[in-house]
Order: sequence, then C-alpha cells, then structure tokens
Amino acid sequence: MDDLEIPPLRSMNDFVLESARFSAPAVGNPTRWANRVIDNLLYYQTNYFLALVILFLIVGYINPVQMTWGIIIVVGSFLGFCYWTSNKRDVNNFKKEHPVICFIGLASFIWLLIYLLGSILVFFWGIAVPMTLIVIHASLRMRNMKNKMSKKLESLGLKRTPMGIILFNIGLEEQARS
Repeated sequence: MDDLEIPPLRSMNDFVLESARFSAPAVGNPTRWANRVIDNLLYYQTNYFLALVILFLIVGYINPVQMTWGIIIVVGSFLGFCYWTSNKRDVNNFKKEHPVICFIGLASFIWLLIYLLGSILVFFWGIAVPMTLIVIHASLRMRNMKNKMSKKLESLGLKRTPMGIILFNIGLEEQARS
C-alpha cells in the first residue's frame, strides 16, 4: 500500500465543460468501448469518487440507517468476493475468463441482500444511480492523450491507484488490456 497513488482531482473544464469532448461509444466494438470506459475510470477516478461520496452523503443524510446497511453489505460483499477469488484457484481462473459474469453475479448478490433488508430504494438512489451516471460519463467521454498515458502507467504497474485495484480485483482491467 506504500505505492498507492491518489490521482489529482481533474478540473470541471476537463471533466464536463468546455474542453470535454463526448461521443457515442463504439457499441459494435466491445473491446474498444471497454478500453474507453476503463481509461476514463482510471483518469477521472478522483472526480468519480468525489461525486459518489457527495451522493452517498445526501442519501445517507435522508436515510442514515438504511444507507449504513447498504454500505456494510456492498463493502462486505466486495471484500468477501476478493477474498474468495484470491484464495480459490478455480474461482480465480473463472474470474479471469469471465469478468463480466462475475461482476453481474456480485451485483446481483448485493442487490438480493439489500432487497431482503428492505432498503432497495436507498440502494437505488445511493449506489445504483451514481454508479450508472459514472459508467455513462466514462462511456461517452472521449479519451485524451493524458488519459491514455495515465492508463499505460497504471497497466505497466508503475503506479497503483484505488480504481486500478478495484478494477483488477473485479477482473475488468485485465479484460481491457487484451
């Protein structure tokens, strides 16, 4: 964890305003689309985490108990998934071969637990909507040269960031590299 680097907060001008360029993703080319999303997730991760925290705080202020349960379930499920996939060779191989299936399975498991606790609306507004907005922004935002360089440094292992660790544990970063 000593080599963990927190990228800088990108300016609003670069993130969504004047210099930001948006276009429809290459839906016909899933590899190219995945590369765009992962590049943007890595480059704008501080902005995305900040937006997520702000929305968490707003929803948490309105429904603190349900939001706390939602956070406990999401974090606990993710840590359990990481532990399980790192200690079981067969499961780890499956995660590497089918990262999207693993991600959908993890998301479904989290949704089921939150549904059983009756906090589905809090989950929806506090977690699902912000994450959907992040994926939409990452899909539509065109990459720039700084963005591509940042991803290369991350993929070479020269720097480690929180989003890089999350994507690696889910198995999505390796998918985009190939």
